[in-house]
Amino acid sequence: MNPLLEKFNTPYNTSPFSKIKNEHYQPAFVKAIELAKQEIDGIVENSELPTFKNTVEALDYSGELLGRISSIFFNLNHAETSEEIQKIAKEVSPLLSEFGNDIGLNQELFQRIKSVYDSKNELNITPEQTTLLEKNYKSFVRNGANLNDNDKETLRAIDKELSQISLSFGENLLAASNKYQLHITNTDDLAGLPDGVIEAAAMTAKEKEKEGWVFTLDYPSYIPFMTYADSSELRKEMSFSSGSKTCKEDELDNQKNVLKIVELRYQRANLLGYNNHAEFVLEEQMATSSKKVTDFLSHLLEKSKPTALKENKQLTDFAKELNGPNTLQSYDAGYYTEKLKQKLFDLDDEKLKPYFKLENVIKGAFTVANKLYDINFEEIFDIDKYHEDVITYKVTDSNNELVAIFYADFHPRPGKQNGAWMTSFNNQYIKNGVNNRPHIVNVCNFTKPTDTKPSLLTFGEVTTLFHEFGHALHGMLANTTYPGLSGTSVYRDFVELPSQILENWCYQKEALELFAFHYETGKVIPLDLIQKIKDSANFMEATSMLRQISFGIIDMNWHSKNPKNISSVVDFEQKAMENTQIYPHIEGACFSTSFSHIFDGGYSAGYYSYKWAEVLEADAFEYFSENGIFNKEIANKFKEFILSKGGSEHPMELYKKFRGQEPNNDALLRRAGLLEEVMIRD
Repeated sequence: MNPLLEKFNTPYNTSPFSKIKNEHYQPAFVKAIELAKQEIDGIVENSELPTFKNTVEALDYSGELLGRISSIFFNLNHAETSEEIQKIAKEVSPLLSEFGNDIGLNQELFQRIKSVYDSKNELNITPEQTTLLEKNYKSFVRNGANLNDNDKETLRAIDKELSQISLSFGENLLAASNKYQLHITNTDDLAGLPDGVIEAAAMTAKEKEKEGWVFTLDYPSYIPFMTYADSSELRKEMSFSSGSKTCKEDELDNQKNVLKIVELRYQRANLLGYNNHAEFVLEEQMATSSKKVTDFLSHLLEKSKPTALKENKQLTDFAKELNGPNTLQSYDAGYYTEKLKQKLFDLDDEKLKPYFKLENVIKGAFTVANKLYDINFEEIFDIDKYHEDVITYKVTDSNNELVAIFYADFHPRPGKQNGAWMTSFNNQYIKNGVNNRPHIVNVCNFTKPTDTKPSLLTFGEVTTLFHEFGHALHGMLANTTYPGLSGTSVYRDFVELPSQILENWCYQKEALELFAFHYETGKVIPLDLIQKIKDSANFMEATSMLRQISFGIIDMNWHSKNPKNISSVVDFEQKAMENTQIYPHIEGACFSTSFSHIFDGGYSAGYYSYKWAEVLEADAFEYFSENGIFNKEIANKFKEFILSKGGSEHPMELYKKFRGQEPNNDALLRRAGLLEEVMIRD
């Protein structure tokens, strides 16, 4: 019996993790691919004339079992992996790539889709069905349906190799991150670090069977060390270890993987008739072209860099007052920024953290969602978890109807990738009159509880939790007919709107007073601290914006040029980013080799979308703030036209239905206090 191939006789049809063993995956994938192929054959061999229902709809509903198995396996490969799981991933990824090509390059299937597409003006179909039809037709064309047989085989080979190299990139990054540790035995080296950070490092050392204190490259360990440690030399060591971890020309080096990935993506785009990978990707985004993205980023750079340079001078002058260096290095930035923030606003994370106990912040996010969208969260204990750290919730509406199952996985551990993300084990869709509700996952890496303190979050971690929870709401509140259009199945430069807008509630008195209680006294966060949070919201904003712009620029440089003449990843990266850099380059460091968003995470030629979506969310939140952050009418419109609709219509049309107009493009820079106007449209 293979539990992956059986009906899940579990509460809410949840994944039976306790019954699944590693040896079940490979045969389950093989069987599910076989069954999915049979479903495709059934569509192709249908003797009836192609219709929307027997072709387009049938295709979107096909492969349900394969999708279920894939979501379980690959989510665990990111959140709870092992050498055995990584080995299986390398075995099954080429099979999945080949199957994807079998569909995308199936000429008979394409002809049926094309037949329906060509008659779309005569069809009596809904806007959602029209979107699905156009999406499927374009997907076939964009993935080789019109290629000759030789080029189709070339495409298959490229896709197979890309899937394997991307896996290697991610595996190297995880292994290199886990490999490093800063082991401290001298108490003098702990100078400047808060007690809670020191206690967490002692706990890590104990787990690793070492004396003293251990700091790692995991976010909850690395960021506090870089922010508070007085030792510039140790900050330098940590910074270098982080920046060079997959660029050391050892067995975990990713330089060759980067070059091969961009080369294959370029070849693939050319094969399909595009100038480069960016043009291929952006054709199906709101931005539409690499020129528009480049102009957008250049405009933000023009407006933010002068202020960022002023911020840097202010920070350097302040550092000198504290006998710091005449020229700040990147590993000094966090340390002196925190001290300047304390001086200017009398505010630091150590003052705030007692008010942000993880459990309270989670409840706060739930309360905000309840006040906005009338949904309720109840912790449940009768469903399987893939790790004991995971907390599970049943989400219901005001009629006590099931909305979603929610998995929350918040602490770092070996086998779990760094960062934060939202994903799903089961997407929402309607089939045969049944609305299949989604199973949504938030994965983060927040500070662990210690022997004396609960998990207390930095304010940055609070906004991260709300950000990922915004993505989760996009998945939970989905209400579309077709799985291919459900939830976060939207344009990449639109998907960050629901996540980034929710961060705004973290700065609002009405929201903070719902969950920011001192973990010892139970007292609500004082008004003066709330005001300081608001006052400091734009502190070093231009520097932060410049950093995000630099990531978008390096992404576009990798994917909008012919990579054949690139011999050095480091040199190419430095040249591409030189106009955005404030701090001197650290010899041996390389960002691209650990840039998992674009080389192992689906954001290739799309990292700009974080800033693009900020324009949308800044404009959208102005709508809320002008009328009340818990205004039910506006919240209902956001739920109806943004969160529930997924990709069922063009995002600009959905946005206009919510807002009543196109986004006000100067909202982002106005909020940041940087300048009057930023245009994102031609």
